[in-house]
Amino acid sequence: GNDAIGIAAGWIADGLCDLVLAGGADELYQVTYRGFRALFINADAPCRPFDQRRKGLNLGEGAAILVLASDTLCEKLGLSPRGYVLGYGTAADAHHFTHPRSDGLGLRRAQADALAQSGVAAEAVTFINAHGTGTQGNDMAESKVFAQDFPGIPFLSTKGYTGHTLGAAGPVEAAFTLACLEKQLLPATAGFGLPDPELPATPTAANSPIDGEIAISQTLAFGGSNSVLVLGRGEGQR
Repeated sequence: GNDAIGIAAGWIADGLCDLVLAGGADELYQVTYRGFRALFINADAPCRPFDQRRKGLNLGEGAAILVLASDTLCEKLGLSPRGYVLGYGTAADAHHFTHPRSDGLGLRRAQADALAQSGVAAEAVTFINAHGTGTQGNDMAESKVFAQDFPGIPFLSTKGYTGHTLGAAGPVEAAFTLACLEKQLLPATAGFGLPDPELPATPTAANSPIDGEIAISQTLAFGGSNSVLVLGRGEGQR
């Protein structure tokens, strides 16, 4: 889903089209469910992203579609964008069929590419919407990257609210990220309450106001895929 948004933004930037519908959808399915069961990463209770007591993910289902339009079309139709896709990066760990690299190397490359494309410095990021599945490997890799590359910048996971919607996760969370920028408010990470001493960074534990224009929304997937969007607050919301 993040790749769909990033590629669509590239088409518009390259002048190939003026408007693109981009997003993703996924529904619960026995084959998918049993596949995750076979990996022993399904939690038997609501997931706890980045929490010491985390036992794995919850599968969810849903859909989100973003309407991406060029500046020219927005001006012609008098549209006021609710947000901007400022940068996109994707990179693969080439490490394991299902587990991310523990040092988050592929994620760091995807983040660096997205920031370079956007022209935004890491310290200008207001917050990060993490992949945050509640699995041991994912939370460890992301936490290390946040501590090293974005020290002090708040991050959250929304999967405690939605479950992991798989192919829909990227656009669902991109929409949440834009909504947080619009409202200038970060929600608590549902399920998080007990910090893990082995994780060098911890997510939001309470609803909190923010003051900023830029956020990152990222997704990690099987095969070591990492996809990162840098998103900006809409002009009409400032």
